[in-house]
Amino acid sequence: MKLRYSQSSPFVRKVLMVAHEVGLADRIELSPIDVWSPDSAIVRENPLSKIPTLLTDDGMVLFDSPVIAEYLDSLHAGRKLIPATGPVRWMVLRQQALGDGICDAAVLRRLEGLRPAALRSAEWDSRQRAAIFRAFDRLEVEAGDLPEPDSPTVGGLAILSAMGYMDFRFAHEPWRTGRPGLAHWFESASKRQSFLATLPPTE
Repeated sequence: MKLRYSQSSPFVRKVLMVAHEVGLADRIELSPIDVWSPDSAIVRENPLSKIPTLLTDDGMVLFDSPVIAEYLDSLHAGRKLIPATGPVRWMVLRQQALGDGICDAAVLRRLEGLRPAALRSAEWDSRQRAAIFRAFDRLEVEAGDLPEPDSPTVGGLAILSAMGYMDFRFAHEPWRTGRPGLAHWFESASKRQSFLATLPPTE
């Protein structure tokens, strides 16, 4: 398998954490790609020109991190990161949606911050920031429903990736303040090898 990726993408990180958790990381060739280049090879594989994009061994091209995560989870015989049925399945998928939604808003803020100063919208940034911190508030209320660190789920990994991205790009906006339950969960869950093996670049 080949993964079109960027080391700084939180969606790529989630997928790579899934790969580590299900024992498939060694089967994935990492292929860095510049999605902003007009002649990037990714446009021939993924019409959305987004990462992560996975090229499977049987010739499929999969994109969007929830799809790739579910595909990788289907390839192993161990405990699944995405439960097949029941209320716990929907809780896990909902947690994934919250984690991915935080990342969506944070990446939008990051891109807005890279625009020329005269073109940036403070209102747009404020709207995305508010969504991020509302999501963290909800996760604090529901911290007791987050997976135990030794029993990871795709929802927990998505939330871990979101927290890691906030520390990476927005460390000046501490999400832990006023959220002790969430901070405690992160402190424990972030010790997993899958999290440590997928740290973003230091610069």
